[in-house]
Amino acid sequence: MFSLKNVLYFQAGLGVLANMFLICFYIYIILGPRPKPTDLISCQLTLVHIMMFLTGGDIWLTDLFETLNIENDIKCKATFYISRVMRGLSISTTCLLSVFQAVTISPNTTFLAKFKQKLKNYMIYAFLCMWSFNLSFSSNRIFFVGAYTNVSETKQMKATKYCSLLPMNNIIRGVILTVTTSRDVFLVGVMLTTSTYMVIILSRHQRQCKHLHSISHMRASPEKRATQTILLLVFFFVVMYWVDFIISTTSFLLWRYDPVILTLQKFVMNAYPTITPLVQVSFDNRIIIMLKNLQSKHYHLYF
Repeated sequence: MFSLKNVLYFQAGLGVLANMFLICFYIYIILGPRPKPTDLISCQLTLVHIMMFLTGGDIWLTDLFETLNIENDIKCKATFYISRVMRGLSISTTCLLSVFQAVTISPNTTFLAKFKQKLKNYMIYAFLCMWSFNLSFSSNRIFFVGAYTNVSETKQMKATKYCSLLPMNNIIRGVILTVTTSRDVFLVGVMLTTSTYMVIILSRHQRQCKHLHSISHMRASPEKRATQTILLLVFFFVVMYWVDFIISTTSFLLWRYDPVILTLQKFVMNAYPTITPLVQVSFDNRIIIMLKNLQSKHYHLYF
């Protein structure tokens, strides 16, 4: 268990540093002359992932709460609520990113093409709906979380080091599981649909390019690289989501958490927020350009 927790802390540290670097990059891009609509979505996704690390179980925020003179129940409810909201925003924002990129690369002859010029306007409404829905959707969880006391006597299910899920009626448990699963399955379904559409568009574009250029001289356009990045992110998200879903659902239905399984679940939950910035940094050439510009400015400033 000690070694697993060390891995968990290392993963969280790496994830936070990578996401902090990425959010600085997106702020730099958004304040620039020509940001892309997907840059603002990616910036929100990065911020959400930082919050997920800070509220993820026994990491940092719960340790910080220990120094505050606040009742344990309030600490647990606040941490658990924020964690649930951030998890919902992660899947919602990833889905939104996939949808917006599918619209962006749509050929002008398709139905989606007419929405290209209105993406920025739609984005504001999409953000408002996303935040409102997730803030209200997770509010019912507050009533079923409390400070951890004695599992054997109160039939609580330990969820973190200091917090646990309170006993609930089987009907309520089934409703919560059904509603949450329906939301997640719908969003994952939209991701898979838009991803399939983008793969078809990229394949068609690749075949057209083969007739005009030699494959050895072909270079990926910025739109193609952005699409490949989002496809890779969706793939990682779907895989990590279903692993987390199987663990969470099994534990929720059996109403029992094993400490090792709990730690493993946290590792799986943090895998996507850790992988996301590394993938985005690897595929976005603008980061290299930004770093070169900063290096050039510092060089001229001191020399």
